Amino acid sequence: MLRNYLTVGLRALAKNKTYAFINICGLALGLAAAVMILLYVRYEMSYDAALPGADRAFQLQDYYKADKKGTEAMPMQMSPFVAGQALKKDFPQIEKLVYIKSEGPVVLQDGVAKTTDDIRIVDGNIFDILQFPFLRGNPAHVLDDTHSLAISESEAIRRFGTINVIGKTLTLGLNQGNVDYRITGVFKDIPKNSQFAANIVARVDPQTELGQFGNFLTNWGSQGGWYYVRLRPGARAEEINAQIPAWKKRNIPDDVTNGERSNQGDVQDYALVNVRDIHLGKGQRFGIKPTNDKRTVLTFGMVALMVLGMACVNFTNLATARASQRAREVALRKVLGATRAQLIAQFIGESVLVAAIAMLIALALVETLLPVFNTFLNAQITLNYIGRDTALPYLVCLVLLVGAAGGVYPAFYLSRFEPARVLRANKSAADAQGSGVLRNILVIGQFAVSIALIICTIVIYAQTIYARTADQGYRRDGLFQVSNLDAQGVDKVTTRLVDQIRRLPGVQAAAATGIAIQPNNNNMTGVFLPGSTSSISLGNYTTQSGFFRAMGMKMLAGRDFDENRPRDDATTPFPINMDAERAFAARGANVVISESAAHRLGFRTPQEAIGKNIMAGLTLRQIGLVPATIIGVVQDARFRSMHDPLQPIMFLMAKNGFTHIDIRYAGIAPNKLRDEVQAVWNALLPQVPFQGDFADDILRDEYKADTARGQLFAGFAFLSVVVGCLGLFGLASFTAERRTKEIGIRKVLGARTRDIVQLLVWQFSRPVLIANMIAWPVAWWLMRDWLNKFDQRVGLGPAPFLLAGGLALGIAVATIASHAFRVARANPILALRYE
Repeated sequence: MLRNYLTVGLRALAKNKTYAFINICGLALGLAAAVMILLYVRYEMSYDAALPGADRAFQLQDYYKADKKGTEAMPMQMSPFVAGQALKKDFPQIEKLVYIKSEGPVVLQDGVAKTTDDIRIVDGNIFDILQFPFLRGNPAHVLDDTHSLAISESEAIRRFGTINVIGKTLTLGLNQGNVDYRITGVFKDIPKNSQFAANIVARVDPQTELGQFGNFLTNWGSQGGWYYVRLRPGARAEEINAQIPAWKKRNIPDDVTNGERSNQGDVQDYALVNVRDIHLGKGQRFGIKPTNDKRTVLTFGMVALMVLGMACVNFTNLATARASQRAREVALRKVLGATRAQLIAQFIGESVLVAAIAMLIALALVETLLPVFNTFLNAQITLNYIGRDTALPYLVCLVLLVGAAGGVYPAFYLSRFEPARVLRANKSAADAQGSGVLRNILVIGQFAVSIALIICTIVIYAQTIYARTADQGYRRDGLFQVSNLDAQGVDKVTTRLVDQIRRLPGVQAAAATGIAIQPNNNNMTGVFLPGSTSSISLGNYTTQSGFFRAMGMKMLAGRDFDENRPRDDATTPFPINMDAERAFAARGANVVISESAAHRLGFRTPQEAIGKNIMAGLTLRQIGLVPATIIGVVQDARFRSMHDPLQPIMFLMAKNGFTHIDIRYAGIAPNKLRDEVQAVWNALLPQVPFQGDFADDILRDEYKADTARGQLFAGFAFLSVVVGCLGLFGLASFTAERRTKEIGIRKVLGARTRDIVQLLVWQFSRPVLIANMIAWPVAWWLMRDWLNKFDQRVGLGPAPFLLAGGLALGIAVATIASHAFRVARANPILALRYE
């Protein structure tokens, strides 16, 4: 019987090649999209899932809450150094705790600096917590010594040409100078679907390495690294997290500044987050690696399933539309003794057969496109049919599910035909029962999905382009930015470096700065107005004179910093010198503030702020506030992404504390400018790798994730339209065939070809128009929610909706118009002789 069903199914496909092509191609496209995106969803949700001991490995995260003083909401993966120490002291459930410093050192090999990504400085054996496999060395003791170092497999081969590197030496440029480190272990390359990344991991003493940064080790408001925790067997992170509020009250002291009592615990929440949940978790800021949004990942999964559902709808539509062609077959089989259950099994079997053929084509597409997909997403997604992470059982289930979903209704529909009615004398096969209401509903659903995806694509692209091209408050053209100024040894030559860059041909202005385009730091301080005991939070960053000119930022009132005015200079020595800090606090400083900072301080106009005195936390807390005078107000600049709120900023002029150099140039080719700046860098800092980028490139990279999201939506929209149009073409073909006599009679009675075309086009345009009414409110709700994540955004006007609706309607009309025109021009004599 099964052989008979297979033979009948193959003959049915061969009998109507157009029907088979539309069904198989539509299903193949839907299945390929579903398989690729479901692989992506599984990949995104599998971060560190295979890591041994992952159930006991956690990260301590710090979530800042917004408050009325101006503190921004900022869920971070970083946490203060003191927080981990207090956590370990109060919770015996913690078995191991390791701190990872955020900044990496310069690595020297045989006295020569080689650029290396992902260098991690730790205060303990991180491999006791994150148990990545090792190729050489004992992972339990690889970082026992404070001058020991572990290296990744690829890094060892890149540097030494072999993984047999135990005992070899690398030199790290740390805060205390160049220190020799002995390689004690080689670990396998960490997979891309891990929240942790490292090529070199070195052990340090935190007191030696971090003790130079004033009260960094004891300050609850300073986040400069990540804590990883291993819990004892049987311990539960939920129990610890439930006790965090009481723990904060026990450990975080009150601060009293200028009569105002505050507590860092009031604006910070802490939580232990399992390493498997970090990538898609709440802490999205300042991670070791870029994170993703769980809702976005699930959205793509839902969209993929919707595209697959559209392909199933095509099967259902076409199967019921061509039911008339199989009505007599069903009637004859019933007369010959076939039961309804047998007929249902036959038709569902045919549907599964079509799904299986489509799956083979889909898998060929997936295998072809997967390398491109991985490059696009910077991922390591694999499709394994056997062995670990096998997808074969899921693929088989998907075939059965799709076959059943697409075939169950046609099977029940076809199997209920009554032999007497179908085989009645002079009964046309074209007059099979059914009004087509269900088909219209399904077509409406298909195009509603397509239109919604087109709208989402248009809005995402519009917002991304707006974010990249909108006025940022500085001039992007002719702006080059050099980073890596926080590397060891750079601060000693920063002034000479900037002076030599300023003398290069084509350089109009250059300045070192602690704030730059897309910085990886955030520095806030409290400011008091005279007579007030309530602080106001402002960003606090140091710059050199000429910074505003280099950035192309307009001075709205007052003046710029002047190196010849001693009070403009807010430099204090590093490492921290208490006497110098006290002298600075007594002397005071001049500051420049941004326009939004002036408004936050209560000044109605920029000019009103000039000459006003404030008290600011510009030095160590134990020394007190520093008197400052506002000498200038500069226009706001958006240094960070539009995902983040605009930060009101207070600028100081100093000779240290820099992270970047911004360079304004003109009259010189960009690549030549880059080469000349790099030559200056290499002459003064041969041991430090050069890193420089143009402003446009930095902004493009900043919105890479949004661009990728828009491209994925565009791909889905294209697929959905193609699948929908395939089904629409099939329906138009069978509907025209069913109405052949009607068309012939209309032509005999005087209807023109144009009238017939309009009749058929209108019949299939109505579902598209109705689909717009469904898609528009859904897309508006989704895109409003997405746009609300941006501090500045495009307006959600009618243009995307009208454009998407018009595009879908135009494609639908173009799909069926040519077929309708061919049918309408047919000779009515042939039409009336039909059957």
